[in-house]
Amino acid sequence: MADLTTPASNAGSVQEDAFSIKAAIVLALAALADWLFYGHGIGISAVIFAVAVACGSLLANLATLNRKQVLLAGVLLLAAFVPAIEEFNAASLTFIVLALGIGLLLTTNRDRHGLGERTAALCDLYLVGPFRFFRDAIGAFNLPVLKSGFAVWFIPIVLGGVFVFLLVSANPLLEKWISLLNPGNTASYVSLGRILFWAVALSLVWPFIHVRWSGKREMPAGLAEAAALTQAIPSGQTDFFGVATILRSLILFNLLFAVQTILDVAYLWGNATLPADISYASYAHRGAYPLIVTALLAAGFVLAAMRPGGPAEQSKVIRPLVYLWVAQNVLLVMSSILRLDLYVQIYLLTWWRIAAFIWMVLVALGLVLIVARIFWNRSNDWLIRANLITLAATLYICSLVNFDAIIADYNVSHSREAGGKGVWIDMNYLFSLGPQALPAIDRAIALRGLEPTLVSRRGCLVEQQVKDAASWRSWGFRNWRLQRALGAQPKSSTTG
Repeated sequence: MADLTTPASNAGSVQEDAFSIKAAIVLALAALADWLFYGHGIGISAVIFAVAVACGSLLANLATLNRKQVLLAGVLLLAAFVPAIEEFNAASLTFIVLALGIGLLLTTNRDRHGLGERTAALCDLYLVGPFRFFRDAIGAFNLPVLKSGFAVWFIPIVLGGVFVFLLVSANPLLEKWISLLNPGNTASYVSLGRILFWAVALSLVWPFIHVRWSGKREMPAGLAEAAALTQAIPSGQTDFFGVATILRSLILFNLLFAVQTILDVAYLWGNATLPADISYASYAHRGAYPLIVTALLAAGFVLAAMRPGGPAEQSKVIRPLVYLWVAQNVLLVMSSILRLDLYVQIYLLTWWRIAAFIWMVLVALGLVLIVARIFWNRSNDWLIRANLITLAATLYICSLVNFDAIIADYNVSHSREAGGKGVWIDMNYLFSLGPQALPAIDRAIALRGLEPTLVSRRGCLVEQQVKDAASWRSWGFRNWRLQRALGAQPKSSTTG
């Protein structure tokens, strides 16, 4: 007895591809009809559309095509187009419609030989065929082929849409280009009349693409076997995260990210000139945080796609795409760090911006660790341990850093008062940093002049520092260093 397992899989794939091609052709022809006919007069456009329908039908029905009759059908169509090229009217339209039907009959129906049978077949094509579209469209939702196609494309389309939204929100250049491409309010192009036009166009085109003559006709043995085997495929076998889904996703995501990567290389790293209405500050600031969200989503997708023991882990095609995409994400994170640095140079440092810098570095290291896990075939437990060690080491280093003093010193040194290219010093923020900002506050007061209010607030911070250092129980090396630094300052530096 023949083994039907492998052929069933191949048959399902063949049927899925055929269905996808037919659906794409029908939608493309309906869109072409909208562009050619809706709101416009009809002339040579009828010939163009007829040629498109003939080519679409030829492409969709190659498997069952009677190649001996193709030349005759082509000659018939060319002859029918001549009256329409001369002038479009009811008679020339009739010739086009009849030529399309007869050409389809000659090339796809080998059972009809008599005049009566062929006439009945054409009547079925013209009178019954258009109504099959709605029935087939409703019934298609229960096909295993459609379910499989939906599963394969669901994640790439949905997640790709999320990535597009994040990339556009992070890049004012992309937003500007999309706004230029947008011809106006999309809602103004949608109306009941246009919806009905599309419904009619789909109905009229469908029988020429999805050919189904009434009565019994011969089918090639290979296709008959494939159709029989397809019936045995369980409808519930839809894999939303199989190899096909992951491959499509990675190809799409790499292409999307390549646009952002090229723009960052040109404008951030290459210092190319931005359009006059976009400043470097806005280009840098808008992209810092959305791109980190993008990288985190990308990391989650890679972990799910390359799960240990998963179908894509050993794929020789998917692995390079994963490495390429992770590399683009690492560059994305590095660009985010550069964006934030450019923004900080103008608007100075805050605690949140330092936290963002640290978070971005952790995300980049996490992406590198994901690549290491894939490359060395490690488990997810190894990846979790490596990330926890990285996080612990980062927190340990941060605990040794005096961020209050660093923020205050940076803001004063890069402020406009000190001759830097940053904004004016925000004294309220400096004072909110606490006693550790006192050395920088003293420099800021010297730059701004001995304002009584600032000197008074500075005295309050000194009192707080003295109180904190009064008891040996509250002693700390950082406070001790600050106390020594304040004691070494000349008394005249902060008093009138």
